[in-house]
Amino acid sequence: MRTRVKICGFTRADNARSAAFMGVDAIGLVFYPPSSRHVNIDAAIKIVAGLPAFVSVVGLFVDADEASIREVLKHVAIDCLQFHGDETAEACRIYGKPYIKAVRMRNDSCLEQMSKDYFDASGLLLDAYDPGAKGGTGNCFDWDLIPKQCDLPLILAGGLDAGNARQAIQQVRPYALDVSSGVELKKGIKDTAKMAAFLSEINEADRLLR
Repeated sequence: MRTRVKICGFTRADNARSAAFMGVDAIGLVFYPPSSRHVNIDAAIKIVAGLPAFVSVVGLFVDADEASIREVLKHVAIDCLQFHGDETAEACRIYGKPYIKAVRMRNDSCLEQMSKDYFDASGLLLDAYDPGAKGGTGNCFDWDLIPKQCDLPLILAGGLDAGNARQAIQQVRPYALDVSSGVELKKGIKDTAKMAAFLSEINEADRLLR
């Protein structure tokens, strides 16, 4: 199996286009105003317009109201929704779009129960828990908290970069890796060399596991 790659938090069209031509499977757009990587609808439209075919666009929301999400969907070609707050399964599925539910991992996190509650999710995204943030912290969590088996595809996030991507794949065997701060010059601005190095490490890890 090839490990899929999502790079999240794009704010510039040229960055997203470069990532697409490097081979990422998905780009993430953050529609969460408190985030330093937040984009408005106009910026998101420009980013999506510059993408080539076969690259998925993931829209990230955190406890957003339905009207706000529907307004984004009305104007931006979003392929998949990512819910990073305390959204219920019912709230995630009302848009008729594939969705990912983020789990901020703690010692008492139960992915078995999450898989049952969000049974129709396209995947569970596992991120580091931080009481003061809803993701995008750049921090890792203890990968030993991840069970060996899960009913849903697992997307590993939190503190990933070229230095630990290979280890993450070897240890966790996730469906996908999701990176943001680990490939940045500064928040919201991606570094081409870091993105290339990250993808190279993933490709090498996949090769070694074949």
